[in-house]
Amino acid sequence: MPGYEYGCRDCRKRVVVYQSYEDYGRVPVKCPECGGENLKRLVGRVRIARSEDAHLESMADPDRWGDIDENDPRSMARFMRKMGREMSEELPAEFDEVVDRLEAGETPEEIEKSMPELGDLGDDFA
Repeated sequence: MPGYEYGCRDCRKRVVVYQSYEDYGRVPVKCPECGGENLKRLVGRVRIARSEDAHLESMADPDRWGDIDENDPRSMARFMRKMGREMSEELPAEFDEVVDRLEAGETPEEIEKSMPELGDLGDDFA
């Protein structure tokens, strides 16, 4: 049976009321906390599960990039944070360090000079 979120205007609590599809909108609801009938339907949060391919596809869409300016380190940092949130895996600590430094105004070249290991792919890729 689906649960519907309501705000009770009597006790001021957010509650969930379980009703069948047939009863929803036809049978009056009561607050499970105080028994009041002065409830307002709320829109609950929705979570959408997406595949890794869907994540990568959305990141590749230039329309989602917003106002990125590749000559502005702060703009690049905003973009990288956004893309980091889109990733479904945990990113290494170096990612946060690079983004923090871009937000502080350092250029990618300055960061690369002080963190040469970021560009090192190892002997397997030589």
